[in-house]
Amino acid sequence: MLVSDRTDIALLRVLQLASPALPIGGYAYSQGLEYAVEQAWVSDLDSAAAWLDGVAKRALGQLDIPVLLRQFAALQAGDLEAVHRWNDWLLANRETAELYLEDSQQGGALLRLMISLEMPAALEWPKGEAIALMTAFAIAGSHWQIDVRSLAHGVLWSWLENQVGAATKLVPLGQTDAQRLLGLLLPGLPLIVDAASQLEDDELGAGLPGLAFASARHEHQYTRLFRS
Repeated sequence: MLVSDRTDIALLRVLQLASPALPIGGYAYSQGLEYAVEQAWVSDLDSAAAWLDGVAKRALGQLDIPVLLRQFAALQAGDLEAVHRWNDWLLANRETAELYLEDSQQGGALLRLMISLEMPAALEWPKGEAIALMTAFAIAGSHWQIDVRSLAHGVLWSWLENQVGAATKLVPLGQTDAQRLLGLLLPGLPLIVDAASQLEDDELGAGLPGLAFASARHEHQYTRLFRS
């Protein structure tokens, strides 16, 4: 197989992982956005952009993506102990029950899919051990020989598309404004990956008390469309 063919296939695998058709249930979660809308913290295109930009930079950019990069490197080196250590550390950083369940349920769904596709690292995952979504993405990306930077972009795009879909229903936004929102935030995704790749281990960690508060309060919201 030519190098160009392998590159093309790897790109298509990124699209597969980032697709809303991937059966992990990402569309069912709002990451506190539903409560933020109820409280009028988010009420229009600009405030939705500010909310999602903050979560992307200070949660995914400082926690999820740096861990993804480390786990991918560990898988490439055959260091499974590091993969499990970072998996446990990432799950321990989820500040609410909802955020933990969102992560572990989506990770578990992707793990089951990878097991059905007979990926060796997925087949070897200890039965009953919770798996973070970033860990599952790292396993899939490593197995399919995806460039780690492309994998990180795909993960961020998948998150952004799901969150914009949630904002479209909740704020609500029209379809044109939803595309404007994607257009506002998409150029920042490569910069998030750049920044994440420069972080040292002791610099990792999200610092978004508003997100944690919104997630905790969402558990008791009177009516809701989303699971978190």
